[in-house]
Amino acid sequence: MADAPTKHVINRIRSSYSQFSEKEKLIADYILENKDEIVHSTINQVADDLMVADATVFRFCKRLGFKGYQAMKIALASETVNPIKDIHETITENDSELDISEKVFQANIRALEASRDIQNQDTLESALSYLLEAERVFFYGSGGSGIVALDAQHKFIRTGMSTHAFADNHLQLMSASQLTPKDLAVIISHTGSNKDALDLVDVARENGAKTIAITNFAKSPLTKLVDISLFTVAQETEFRSEALTSRIAELSLIDSLFVSYSMKTKNQSQTSIQKMRKAISRKRV
Repeated sequence: MADAPTKHVINRIRSSYSQFSEKEKLIADYILENKDEIVHSTINQVADDLMVADATVFRFCKRLGFKGYQAMKIALASETVNPIKDIHETITENDSELDISEKVFQANIRALEASRDIQNQDTLESALSYLLEAERVFFYGSGGSGIVALDAQHKFIRTGMSTHAFADNHLQLMSASQLTPKDLAVIISHTGSNKDALDLVDVARENGAKTIAITNFAKSPLTKLVDISLFTVAQETEFRSEALTSRIAELSLIDSLFVSYSMKTKNQSQTSIQKMRKAISRKRV
């Protein structure tokens, strides 16, 4: 993992959770559940509470990209004590339209920055490899995630990729039943616990298709089923659900995959785009 910035301890734990060993998950859960208390604890106290060796906790901090426990603790303290958060994210009934607009934009910016900072080079490389190797790529999502799936298809079809998107649950299952080991299913689910998404993955896996999840929660049933998980970060506020800001992050994550794919298939993508521009020009008068 690349060197960690001064913040994003929580985000990094959530994004890498599925890759942790059982002992690492034990430490990760402890940190997530005791964020405020751990900044006042020593490495010995944490190790004693978890009944693990000090060295185990130290190695976990190193895996997150920090020099040691103290560096991780300082970063966590700066992350949990953040007065700017309330200024940007608490919307009141007395706010003007401009105030609300600024806070909504700020929440989206924060989601983008946090989601950017938890991305992992190896995971992105693996996801791109799946896209490049697939004969067909299917994007699935329900509700708001369905719109993101349609946007993904709209982008990738420009590259000449054989791609499809389904937002209807019945069509999703019908489509998944026809997948082959040469296909890739990309499942977009904010919570990662939507039953329709889980059923979809089961069917896709039964047919041998590779699977990628895009979700906001590392500890979700979906991440346990798919081959690769990509994560976004968003926080819920009183007047807007976290799913709203995560949608912006999901779109940006798909954009990054689209650009990477286009760069790797430059000749194919350029030819495809030229053909599409020629076809779409018929719509202009």
